[in-house]
Amino acid sequence: MVRGAITRFVAATGVLAATAVAAIGLAPAAAYAEGAPKPAPKPNIIQITGKGIDEKIVITQAESKRLFSSLLSEVNWMASARSQTAALAADKLGAKYTVTVLSGKTGLQSYELFPSAVGGPRAHRTAKQPNGKKGSEGWFYGRLTMPETLRVSGVPLEAKPDIIGGGIGGGVGEDLDDPETEAAGVDGVFGQMRQLYLLNGAVLIVIFVGLAGIAFLIRRRV
Repeated sequence: MVRGAITRFVAATGVLAATAVAAIGLAPAAAYAEGAPKPAPKPNIIQITGKGIDEKIVITQAESKRLFSSLLSEVNWMASARSQTAALAADKLGAKYTVTVLSGKTGLQSYELFPSAVGGPRAHRTAKQPNGKKGSEGWFYGRLTMPETLRVSGVPLEAKPDIIGGGIGGGVGEDLDDPETEAAGVDGVFGQMRQLYLLNGAVLIVIFVGLAGIAFLIRRRV
């Protein structure tokens, strides 16, 4: 009887110990899960509004990956950058276009772009950002590619195909993800490589003929 009581006591103690160990092991994991920071939302949509745009332009990463990346690179760097310059007079800024970066329906960043400003493109980071966020206001020198990137996106601007490597001419809003454009670029590269190989072959033939002629002359003299 005493032995049975001891056995039951040991068994109960083992169960309590195992429960305590499990609770201690799970507690940090639960605390980490609750306190772990949520991943920052990733941008996947860009909207453009401004002069001459009747309906806002929407560029999605899913449908136009290259164009979306080009647009995002025009503004994303300003999110944490320090202001570079002062504001120009209103009559020197030219047409304004507002670019808003979103993750789904959630706005992340908003910028005012002035591609036709005197002295080169300018950009303005407003203090009031989407979802009530407040940051520091800043003015920046825009990239020289800004006007053409906006134009390719559908903004009614004068074409400047010499700005973007390879040139994009004619019309407004060409699709940078057009497979025909990519195929044409690949064919052009292979064509240039073929011409290079032919030129190298011709040079080698001339060299061999010259060496053969020199060898023949030397042999005749000997």
